[in-house]
Amino acid sequence: MAYASEDTLHQLNLLLEIELSGVARYLHYSFMIMGPNRIPITKWFRDQATEAMDHGVMMGEKISAYGGHPSVRIRQVPESDQHDIKTILLESLDFEREALEQYHVLLKLAQDDVALEELARKQIVTETAHIEEVEKMLRGMK
Repeated sequence: MAYASEDTLHQLNLLLEIELSGVARYLHYSFMIMGPNRIPITKWFRDQATEAMDHGVMMGEKISAYGGHPSVRIRQVPESDQHDIKTILLESLDFEREALEQYHVLLKLAQDDVALEELARKQIVTETAHIEEVEKMLRGMK
């Protein structure tokens, strides 16, 4: 059985809470999209919610594999009451950047745990791709 430091378990739980909040965040955004481009944007946000759930499952499974106790908390999702696409994308960008930062912390904690290091690296690649996509969507928006 693999074991992890308390710092690593804490970081994995933080990431679990972040990812689960992403489910609520992206579902909410999908409900709030209106206008002629609603269908593809709504689908994109729901795909993001599904992916966040998958990432949360991955974090929870890793925590329990290490003998830890997965958190049942979900981070509070701020509600700006501004639901225009640009504002939602800017909020998404902040969220993705926070997740990226926290996966970098996990990578530093991995030390000699190659599996954890690979998990962190994979998530860093994924979060970086999300940031790049959102930045592309924001280009040219007024």
